[in-house]
Amino acid sequence: MTATAAAPAFTRPDGSALRVLVVDDEQMLTDLLSMALRMEGWEVKTAGSGFDALTAARDFEPDAMVLDIMMPDLDGMAVLQRLRHSGNDVPVLFLTAKDAVADRVAGLTAGGDDYVTKPFSLEEVVARLRGLMRRAGTALTRDSEPILRVGDLSLNEDSHEVVRGDREIELTATEFELLRFLMRNQRRVVSKAQILDRVWNYDFGGRSSVVELYISYLRKKIDAGNEPLIHTVRGVGYMIKAPQ
Repeated sequence: MTATAAAPAFTRPDGSALRVLVVDDEQMLTDLLSMALRMEGWEVKTAGSGFDALTAARDFEPDAMVLDIMMPDLDGMAVLQRLRHSGNDVPVLFLTAKDAVADRVAGLTAGGDDYVTKPFSLEEVVARLRGLMRRAGTALTRDSEPILRVGDLSLNEDSHEVVRGDREIELTATEFELLRFLMRNQRRVVSKAQILDRVWNYDFGGRSSVVELYISYLRKKIDAGNEPLIHTVRGVGYMIKAPQ
């Protein structure tokens, strides 16, 4: 079987690129998020403060926002309140501290749409944004189903179901994100560093050996008893491709 496209393309209803505004006072974080979102084909603008975010939201007219709660001038809650007061109902994905349960509850109560906790995986942010924009009706996909396929392996990005042939495969959350990243880049070699950036936390301090470990977990679940789909390109990284 031949491989299909790596991921369904999301666009505005008129076919133009989706726009995402990323707001955080950590330059490294906004750079990483911008890189990941541009890989989706989206337009990205960044802001490093709450006041800059309000100006950018007015001028850029984003389809979604990634908004940090803790900022030095005007925090994320205040930014959201001003947006909603002005009639701007752009979907907002909050970034919150890992243990700030009260912040998450307050953010959603104030009109936020979703949140992720720091540290997080870039892949998770992309997936959450896709879900927000799909539900808001601001994004259209050129594929009718959110399903990635490589040979007889399929992965449903919405239901998180993974099937090879007629066998359903149970994966942990990290295994699922790793497989999704490989499948979105099928027939393309991805390095251990790229996998760490996209699947693990943006400030992950571990070693590349964790990638080898999770690749071995995936192989046992995906390739055991079947023609292998996951391949090692020695000295470079990993690739998933359908059998010839």
